[in-house]
Amino acid sequence: MRCAVVGDPIAHSLSPVLHRAGYAALGLDASYDAVQVPAGGLAGFVAGLGPEWRGLSVTAPLKREALDLADTVSARAELAGGANTLVRTEAGWAADNTDLPGAMAAIRERYDGPVGAATIVGAGATAASTGLALAELGACTVRLLARDRARAAETVAALERHPGLEVDVVPIEGGGIIGEVVVSTVPAAAQSEVLVAATAAAAVVFEVVYDPWPTPLAAAAAQRGQPLVTGLDLLVHQAVLQFAMYTGHDGPLDAMRSAGEQALAAR
Repeated sequence: MRCAVVGDPIAHSLSPVLHRAGYAALGLDASYDAVQVPAGGLAGFVAGLGPEWRGLSVTAPLKREALDLADTVSARAELAGGANTLVRTEAGWAADNTDLPGAMAAIRERYDGPVGAATIVGAGATAASTGLALAELGACTVRLLARDRARAAETVAALERHPGLEVDVVPIEGGGIIGEVVVSTVPAAAQSEVLVAATAAAAVVFEVVYDPWPTPLAAAAAQRGQPLVTGLDLLVHQAVLQFAMYTGHDGPLDAMRSAGEQALAAR
């Protein structure tokens, strides 16, 4: 069985480390690689895969392409407007999105309190999946702090497909934080002192970026003693779900997380 993560850029991905650790822990005869596939190239890449290929983890900028080429699409992938998982089945390629349930599991692992409203810094594909996860956890309102309001339109449309969810978009410079949960999906360089200070009142901080670590936001949350959900938490939880889809075995969470932690520490 062969699997891989595809995207561009891809060299930084920890997915091979996680999945290979899972295979080793369970003694499975399988391989998992990282393959650079540029925007517009996913359909051609998939068409050339032999029968030994079982699954693909899909990252930027290919998540919409994965949705479009699939023979079947899960409800949550359709809701998110993108797929991070392709699995070969008897009916062809099936598209799913494990970022959404992965984010839910990552949050609940660190925080078991109420989620009535939330703020997401950034407005890309990751903002869409984490926003939908927050809605599934009970959020009625999600605020996007966007660097470019126009580029947030696709994410807003995805979030508004969730029944009853109210979405508003404000400039990132204002740092207008609402709700119990703050999620950051932007690079460390975009995390201003004003933004970092504004997150102090949140019950939990979710920093999606895991490299470099810690970001200013993560460092401040740790110093304050706020519950902190990390990008590695998200990556591991969504990878565990993918692992089960590819192999038919439950993903060994502890082994996969440990391998990710060691790989990050070595960078």
